Amino acid sequence: MTAEATTLASTSVSPTARQVWTRARGIALAVILVLAAAVAIAVVRSDVRHGELDPRSVDPYGSRAVAEILADHGVTTRVVTSLAGARAAASPNTTLLVTVPDRLTQRQQSALHAAIADSGGRTVLVAPGSSSVEKLVPGVTADPATSFDSTLAPDCGLPAAQRAGNADTGGIRYTTTHLDAAKCYRSERLATLLRIPQTSGDGDTIVLGAPDILLNDRLDKQGNASLALQLLGSRPHLVWYLPSLSDSSATDGDEKSFLDLLPSGWLWGTLQLFIAAALAALWRARRLGPLVPENLPVAIRASETVEGRARLYRKANARDRAATALRSTTRTRLAPLVGVPVSQAHTPETLLPALSAHLRGDGQSLHSLLFGPPPSDDAALIALADQLDALEREVRRP
Repeated sequence: MTAEATTLASTSVSPTARQVWTRARGIALAVILVLAAAVAIAVVRSDVRHGELDPRSVDPYGSRAVAEILADHGVTTRVVTSLAGARAAASPNTTLLVTVPDRLTQRQQSALHAAIADSGGRTVLVAPGSSSVEKLVPGVTADPATSFDSTLAPDCGLPAAQRAGNADTGGIRYTTTHLDAAKCYRSERLATLLRIPQTSGDGDTIVLGAPDILLNDRLDKQGNASLALQLLGSRPHLVWYLPSLSDSSATDGDEKSFLDLLPSGWLWGTLQLFIAAALAALWRARRLGPLVPENLPVAIRASETVEGRARLYRKANARDRAATALRSTTRTRLAPLVGVPVSQAHTPETLLPALSAHLRGDGQSLHSLLFGPPPSDDAALIALADQLDALEREVRRP
């Protein structure tokens, strides 16, 4: 065999560029669609979540409504985005609201706790997790299981909770070792709202398990507005702390790598993409070549169609769908025979009286036959079909 023949033999079965593109275009299209969907979801979520818990935001997840109500009651609201501003605001006549405590670094949490420990004012922590609540309020622990219900009853002696009544505090649940703490809005014996008094003075710390009572679209539900007004309006001044990643105190001595800044959801999303790509590759690898079209007759007898659909119903155990189809068809055929318009054939109040008058039978049995529950087994389905046929024959009988 010559060298030219050897070369031809070795390349005659090699895939061409067109064949490679034909096999790979499905995977490429799937990757493009997944990336486009991810970008679209990220854009939509970023627009919806913009200004969450911001007293200047009027979107559903903002808190402009709370700030307006507090202003009507003489409470001034000031927004700060730095730890220095929050620490400077801690005073007896000020309520400090920390919207996202989990966004603070451990260094920031320790510094903030030192500032509010004996300030004499009120501190409200919104949904702090286990990583932050133990630093900001020693002696309080977040339970790993959240509340099943969103709306809960006060179930405590705290005057603010009793006056507000039921509220949407369901979220993170807490336990505490403070014996003088007020434990309100319990879910499975664990509180979703705690009031821990300071060791000296009239100051206290409120731990709130969910932000719902502060959101614009939830403020008018239950007793949310009353509870929010009482928790945030006990002092003449309210400092609304929105922790920011641009705060210089968040990076001093606590540098994070690029992977630390990525949310955990992206790691799971990347894993899912790899799994999807592997499955798509396996699916494409099983194909030995392009599909071969085969011309089939398009004329199919009606009996074959009915039999095929019946087999599909039986294979899926879809007795409810089969019974619905049988009853609907029977009602449609019976309605003109008893003088009922076809448009009202599926209305029991119209069809059953006309059938009862025509047959002079029991309306209750007709209702069970034509509008009753689905059969429990195949024998009951066959019996239903026989009864529907018998009913139609009786109505058609002269």
